[in-house]
Amino acid sequence: MRSPLLNKLSVIFGPRPPVSWLLLCFVSVLALIAVFGSSSSNSFDSVTSTPVPEIFTNYRRLKEQAAVDYFELRTILSGSSRQRELGLCGKERENYVPCYNVTANLISGFKDGEEFDRRCEVPRHGSWCLVRPPKDYKIPLRWPAGRDVIWSGNIKITKDQFLSSGGVTKRIMLLEENQIAFHPEDGLIFDGVKDYSRQIAEMLGLGSDSELFQAGVRTVLDIGCGFGSFGAHLVSLKLMTLCIAAYEATGSQVQLALERGLPAMIGNFISRQLPYPSLSFDMVHCAQCGIVWDKKEGIFLIEIDRLLKPGGYFVLTSPTSKPQGSSTSMKKRNMLTPLEQYTEKICWSLIAQQDDTFIWQKTADAHCYSSNKKNDVPLCKEGYDAPYYQALVPCITGTSSKRWIPIQNRSSSSDLSSAELEVHGNPEDFFEDLQVWKLALKNYWSLLTPLIFSDHPKRPGDEDPLPPFNMVRNVMDMNAHYGGLNAAFLEERKSVWVMNVVPVRAHNTLPLILDRGFLGALHDWCEPFPTYPRTYDLLHANGLLSHLTSERCGLMELFIEMDRILRPEGWVVLSDKLGVIELARAHATQIRWDARVIDLQNGSDERLLVCQKPFLKK
Repeated sequence: MRSPLLNKLSVIFGPRPPVSWLLLCFVSVLALIAVFGSSSSNSFDSVTSTPVPEIFTNYRRLKEQAAVDYFELRTILSGSSRQRELGLCGKERENYVPCYNVTANLISGFKDGEEFDRRCEVPRHGSWCLVRPPKDYKIPLRWPAGRDVIWSGNIKITKDQFLSSGGVTKRIMLLEENQIAFHPEDGLIFDGVKDYSRQIAEMLGLGSDSELFQAGVRTVLDIGCGFGSFGAHLVSLKLMTLCIAAYEATGSQVQLALERGLPAMIGNFISRQLPYPSLSFDMVHCAQCGIVWDKKEGIFLIEIDRLLKPGGYFVLTSPTSKPQGSSTSMKKRNMLTPLEQYTEKICWSLIAQQDDTFIWQKTADAHCYSSNKKNDVPLCKEGYDAPYYQALVPCITGTSSKRWIPIQNRSSSSDLSSAELEVHGNPEDFFEDLQVWKLALKNYWSLLTPLIFSDHPKRPGDEDPLPPFNMVRNVMDMNAHYGGLNAAFLEERKSVWVMNVVPVRAHNTLPLILDRGFLGALHDWCEPFPTYPRTYDLLHANGLLSHLTSERCGLMELFIEMDRILRPEGWVVLSDKLGVIELARAHATQIRWDARVIDLQNGSDERLLVCQKPFLKK
């Protein structure tokens, strides 16, 4: 949409004004920007300068419009023309997940589960289109209401699929034809989620599951999370729980969990490592997750060992087929026999068993692997840790890492101790980063209001209102660095969780992020992220665009992927250099986002691009 200034130009001079007149306008606009900028005391300031008030005042829209006109004049003067907006994809792509083409994998000869593996190809420009929402899509309810009630039209799962799943849905209530409500006690566990969680805590020798955090359990990897109820309960206990499940064309566990505002991403145990470094999680949980753990010479258990921190726990709940005898002990023995062979090889101890639930603990002694006489699993070469979808390896990793700290020996505080920070490098950089993002988040939050993207009139003297604390729930930091934005969200008590993504070609700070008790993953942004469409409320990236301009992929592919994973009316905040922000703004317009460029007023060429994705209804 053209600005009023350009409309006036076209009326006076026709569709192509003289260059000399445009240059005069250009100088005038710069003068206006200087006047507004010099008179401001409440503008968005640099994250490295002195603190400023949190809320923009009424002059802001005028300054932003001047910036918009400035960039449009620059576009005309350079002789470039606007590119057409991208069209919408067909209905068949409403729940499209790139890199998971089961049919193509079967044709290529993959089998034994490998047809469900992730395989990415370079996207073709001819296939560019915007994934549209389903016909009955509705904006999710705000957290915490959205955790327990979702719109059934937002996920690719039908009412018949829910009702035909038997005992799994006994505690699920369909409020109306278009809503699904989850009771606190629903899920895959027989006696209810709370009872099950309490049982696990008691098996660990704790008085209740509220003591799990103090016992060193802060991050949990939940394999095959069903409807996400166990993860929802652990999140209520302040335990960061990430659900992973294999790609599913319909009835997706990952899509449903994310729709409920719970952390989840597509991942499986087939032939490749998960995109997390060694020593990532305090507990790995599997309740009827469908994995045969003694398959392939126990290599899946070796991958669990890689992911577990020293002293961490593997919790397995899996009813077995009825044994030939009727003895309960025989049933348990039949189940444990193949697993015992492999768990002994990798220095795990079976510390508790009750009914169909078994808990193993990974050794805290790094020397156990080399001294164990029953151990025929070798140690990986020193320094080996390449977890970005590399092939599973039959060797033990992490034993020589400085991060080999038993979870029981960590400080009870949620913050890292000085000794733990020293493991990762210079603590001064870490604390400086934390202060930067405290200020940045306050200013970001003042920008996330629809008023800056509309002509809605304000009462004289009114300032833009801050959005509610729970306006967004699922947040992705696409270039997380130390996880400072995540920490700032927690300090401000915003009701969000953050997927901290570390690009594979950036400095790998993911171990530090995970040791802080946050969630994160490695990712190559030249490829699609392993999630379903419309699963994030806010995308943030600082410096990522400049990084990608030197990569093998283009920014347009990145923006199309961002649009795919961003829910309608979701937000994007990009921070980068002026030149790449100008290019990004053009791409944002092409994919139909509302976009504004914000000058940080700190004398640098850094700019913010704040965008909102519209709800394109059919």
